[in-house]
Amino acid sequence: MAKHAQKRRPLSRVLTLVVLAALIALFLRWSNTSLQTTYFDSVFTALPEGFDGCRIAVLGDLHSTDFGKGNSRLLKAVREAEPDYIFLVGDLLDAYRDIPENYIFQTAGGLAAIAPTYYVTGNHEWADGGVPELKDTLTANGVTVLSNQFLALDRNGDTMVLAGIDDPNGYADQKTPEELAAEIYAACGDPFWVLLAHRNNLFAPQYSLLGADLVISGHGHGGIIRLPFTDGLLSVDRTFFPSYTAGLYEENGSCLFVTRGLGNSGPTFRLFNRPEVAVLTLHKG
Repeated sequence: MAKHAQKRRPLSRVLTLVVLAALIALFLRWSNTSLQTTYFDSVFTALPEGFDGCRIAVLGDLHSTDFGKGNSRLLKAVREAEPDYIFLVGDLLDAYRDIPENYIFQTAGGLAAIAPTYYVTGNHEWADGGVPELKDTLTANGVTVLSNQFLALDRNGDTMVLAGIDDPNGYADQKTPEELAAEIYAACGDPFWVLLAHRNNLFAPQYSLLGADLVISGHGHGGIIRLPFTDGLLSVDRTFFPSYTAGLYEENGSCLFVTRGLGNSGPTFRLFNRPEVAVLTLHKG
């Protein structure tokens, strides 16, 4: 009997390893394809009364990812969040991933049918090429593209300014964020204003100095791997323990909100960091 048990032990170990590998594979797949809707609240004393309770769905870093046919699962999650506005903060496409058929048409049109949708470029759209055509397609499907521009949002009789900048990967002679901020102050005085800017890592050294009440970004992918008591393990530049990777931050009197994003670039993956539909509610304090 003892000899028989010894013969079976290697098979038992193999089966254990196979089951463990299968569980790890399932967990990784779930971590990278299972959408998570997360809710955040931010309070501003200067927020116009009409925007108290305004709900914004923030989507970033899709990287050509389809969540269900025609992005049906993503659209369902956004619809259920009942946003007043949808902000797409860049890297909708990826230079290292195939773009599914009708991807832009279905995603842009689906989101614009839910709520007014606004978009700024990320670094990957410029690396992929064809940005002018992409902007035209988004516009034709109901999405407002902000290319170093600003406009007024109206809600319940009040107004705030929404601005958006192209990623630094864009044209070398494009308008700078500082020039755009100066235009806003010249045209609107000292308004409550929100800036859509893809790169989270430029908040502290640059974007927080512009005077925007709220900056909304992506790019950080939540630190790719999220561990307890960290702000993410890796930056997209592969440096350890980056900051400004997920949620709310404050610097130089400006507030930053960063979404963990939805997709992956090239062969990268997420760990303890599910794809995020971020919902930010503004409150007057």
